[in-house]
Amino acid sequence: MRVTVVGAGVIGLSAALRAAQEGHRVRILAAEPPQDTTSSVAAAVWYPYRADPRERVLAWGRRTVEVLTDLARSATGGVRLAECLEVVPDGASEPWFRTAVPGFRPARPAELPAGWQRGWRFVTPVIDMRRYLPWLAEQVRLAGAELRVRRLDSLDEAREGADAVIHCSGLGARTLVGDDSVAPVRGQVVVVDDPGLERVLLDERGPTYVVPRGDDCVLGGTADEGAWSTHPDPRTATTILERCVALEPRLRGAAVRAQRVGLRPARPTVRLELDTVAGTPVVHAYGHGGAGVTLSWGSAEEAVRLLRDA
Repeated sequence: MRVTVVGAGVIGLSAALRAAQEGHRVRILAAEPPQDTTSSVAAAVWYPYRADPRERVLAWGRRTVEVLTDLARSATGGVRLAECLEVVPDGASEPWFRTAVPGFRPARPAELPAGWQRGWRFVTPVIDMRRYLPWLAEQVRLAGAELRVRRLDSLDEAREGADAVIHCSGLGARTLVGDDSVAPVRGQVVVVDDPGLERVLLDERGPTYVVPRGDDCVLGGTADEGAWSTHPDPRTATTILERCVALEPRLRGAAVRAQRVGLRPARPTVRLELDTVAGTPVVHAYGHGGAGVTLSWGSAEEAVRLLRDA
């Protein structure tokens, strides 16, 4: 089929690649090139944050772990595997996603930061989006798909010359399909020099996270419901640094390289379903919240399966 994919973030590119690999003739229409999407701002550690329903998210996330693990083993696309330590309050239950990641176990007291009594460790993919997005876009090109930067006013424009559409516009769904249930959750990060860290540190409250990438380290973050501003706030950056230094004291004094903001496309549940618009099959795949990279390959493959049903 002639398939138009709307959106060039990690969800759109992954869906486009899988559709092209299936033999479809694919074009991507996107308001922004990959390097300007929210995906480019992501700290991009595998973690199912702000995404439901859990049963489907777990399946998509487990499949994505498998694909990212293969990429890490072949040193492809800036993906690596790292130890992750998540700290949690006393009495917290083990996470619902624990079966999707290898090596899950409770943390030993000596492994926890000062002041913490409980946490868990697991192995997780860490994705350097500076390398991963260009790699993914190149794979899409090599598979025969084309990317056009073009802002759409409606899905009718995507349907022109297409037998089917995969709709991955994220927050753009508010305009393209009138879905007001998808809304921004603003996330600000601070990028600093990496003082030689190896493990990822997480505290979902806040949220607070430390994601080392070798030459630099992504520190976060915020979860500002309904906020549309993409301008970094200096006071917020100071708070992020203080929280991250409390988790990892070796970050104290690390030189700041950049401050960035992304708008997570949050929705009560991820929308991944087959629809029909004026006789054209449309697979909606948006509303992944803070888990776009985490769910990317699993949801892309399900979107292509839905095309087969069409």
